[in-house]
Amino acid sequence: MSSTACQEPVEHSGLLRFYSAVFYAGSSFVITVVNKTVLTSFRFPSYMCLGIGQMIATLVVLYAAKMSKTVQFQDFDRSIPLKIFPLPLLYVGNHITGLASTKKLSLPMFTVLRKFTILMTMVLEVYILRKTFPKSLVYSVVAIVLGAMVAASSDLAFDVEAYSFILLNDAFTAAIGVYTKKKLGTEGLGKYGVLFYNALIIVIPTLLASAVTGDLHKAITFEDWVEATFIFCFLTSCFMGFVLMYSIVLCSYYNSALTTTVVGAIKNMAVAYIGIFVGGDYLFSWTNFLGLSICMSGGLMYSYLIFNHKSSRSNAEGAQELKIQQGSAPQTK
Repeated sequence: MSSTACQEPVEHSGLLRFYSAVFYAGSSFVITVVNKTVLTSFRFPSYMCLGIGQMIATLVVLYAAKMSKTVQFQDFDRSIPLKIFPLPLLYVGNHITGLASTKKLSLPMFTVLRKFTILMTMVLEVYILRKTFPKSLVYSVVAIVLGAMVAASSDLAFDVEAYSFILLNDAFTAAIGVYTKKKLGTEGLGKYGVLFYNALIIVIPTLLASAVTGDLHKAITFEDWVEATFIFCFLTSCFMGFVLMYSIVLCSYYNSALTTTVVGAIKNMAVAYIGIFVGGDYLFSWTNFLGLSICMSGGLMYSYLIFNHKSSRSNAEGAQELKIQQGSAPQTK
């Protein structure tokens, strides 16, 4: 496979790419911990209603920003649903499966199985964006997946439903990254328009679904609504839902779907090892720890190859540009 096929045109500065990646990593880390606190520590019964709260927070923040002219995005018209399809469906699927898997899995196993997102993103970029990748990157992905499989094979808290949710979440996350990059490049909605109209389109159907399934009633009658600590954590999760979605769009805008996935893997590495010592729901075994370490090593190698390749390419492009400028400079005597 050609290593040049996965190269992308340099459209943004290195600092913008780096800061957007760090912003996404930090947001993803915080919301994982907060969601785990709300759903596990406080035993909030409805991950669907938590997702609805995050959608509402997105709508409120972006609408207020638009009214105050802090941000700008296209007004709603009949073309909007067609322009952003299938992103709304992918976002609601990602919200539901992500929150469900967060509730049912320990933090280390959650982050291990999330590594399959990298493989899925690579496959989708091949079929949707027509990219190819060098063998070294493919080998690093194989190492990541192999480590994840080894770690998951010894999970003493194995849960078929939980594993199904996390694998579905991987697929939705990969599809969101690839399609977001595609929509930002072709549809002209802008970062804020994509976020706002996704939330606007999916919030009402999701609310109706929660009412039909009984999740809404469970959430309303939850006994800890009188606890200030729970309310603070719930509202923080809602706001961080907006921040996370914005950080994903921002990172995909300045980088690529693949880079966004790599950044998520780096964040997951930190979360996984912290979760071994903090949280109390990790069942230790040497096989699991070995698989986790293989998985994280593959993620580090993958990240090194991606960013080292970009750095080398930037240096080469700079040298080539310098040669062109020197060659075109007027000759003086």
